[in-house]
Amino acid sequence: MLQSKLFCKTKKEKPKGAETISHQYLVRGDFIEQTIAGVYRLLPLGWLVYQKIENIIREEMLNLGAQEVYLPVFQNKNLWLETNRWETIDPPLFKLKDRHQKEIALGPTHEEEMVDIVRKRVKSYKDLPLALFQIQTKFRNEIRPTGGLLRTREFIMKDLYSFDKSKDEALKFYSKVKKAYFRIFRRCELNPICVEASTGTIGGEYSEEFMVLAESGEDRVLICENCDFSANIEKIGEKKECPKCQKLLKEKRAIEIGHIFYLGTKYSQLMNATFLDKNGEKKFIYMGCYGIGLQRLMATIVEIWHDEKGIIWPKSVAPFLFHLIPIETSGKVKKIAKTLEVNLQKRNIEVLLDDRENVTTGEKFADCDLIGIPVRIVISEKTLKKNSVEIKRRKEKKVKIVKINEFLKNPQKYA
Repeated sequence: MLQSKLFCKTKKEKPKGAETISHQYLVRGDFIEQTIAGVYRLLPLGWLVYQKIENIIREEMLNLGAQEVYLPVFQNKNLWLETNRWETIDPPLFKLKDRHQKEIALGPTHEEEMVDIVRKRVKSYKDLPLALFQIQTKFRNEIRPTGGLLRTREFIMKDLYSFDKSKDEALKFYSKVKKAYFRIFRRCELNPICVEASTGTIGGEYSEEFMVLAESGEDRVLICENCDFSANIEKIGEKKECPKCQKLLKEKRAIEIGHIFYLGTKYSQLMNATFLDKNGEKKFIYMGCYGIGLQRLMATIVEIWHDEKGIIWPKSVAPFLFHLIPIETSGKVKKIAKTLEVNLQKRNIEVLLDDRENVTTGEKFADCDLIGIPVRIVISEKTLKKNSVEIKRRKEKKVKIVKINEFLKNPQKYA
């Protein structure tokens, strides 16, 4: 990709009202743009990162044996009345009326929708277990959207729903999903902890949240450093002692990046979702639900991976792997830079070539650091005298001079 063609206009100044690092850098790097409070556009660089995150999540969901669906944003009021959540869910629903004056909700979550499609199709124990997921836009009527992508009113969410014959089977799948979530977040180079959490207006028997410790986090978690206990302060209140070992708990700030629920038969009972077991007896389906907000995950990565110059994208989610920067305009420098770009593209390696003219070397380097591509490759008259390029990983300070032929033998070695 030529940087002169990339639809991206970086900014030097911190955007007004942006308090979190992720909000500042994602706006300055032109990854995102706010339209109204709590609603953001994903621009080309932001969409490239988003797609990487989505692909990681989808791969892990498919590996669980889950099947992908896509359900409507508009939701039927009658389904919400079945679960008594039309007036009680918090944040409250976004509601609108069509031209026939019928009320419709914009979906903040999809328990009712998922149960409705399953109860029409699952009749026998032979139809279970079943797991369905989607990656889709949600709307939550937040009273105070804040922190850029960390708390929004419109966002894209992966939600997975499991349907099982028994509590034992449901809990086994819950455990599998929990492990898959750890894999997802670690593939994004995050180091989460899993804490006991409130079930809130989703409900169910219990739930856990995946948290990343960060000073910018809105959540407060209590952690025991003596045993494995940890919990959101919402769940257990301002306790000082660990309920497991009675040692002192430490309070830390964190960002929630995932939430999983064991629902039991809450929704299947409210919506009469049943199956016939081996003995022909009617039983309620056991359920779990599991969510990840993709834009919040993107922002959390930036909260953890940055420095004073900009973002440091992990390789797994970076918009490009290599950033080629020719710093002279001689024909030879341009030619070698173009040759490297073409060679990398032929190998399906994502590369951005800064071919912009009338831009200083300092400006090129500043933009490179701001947008945070993992590897910077500088081509100049000086490096070409040694038939080499200058390679620097974004998260390191040291620079390597590498022969061009050596680099082309195995570019991934230098990523």
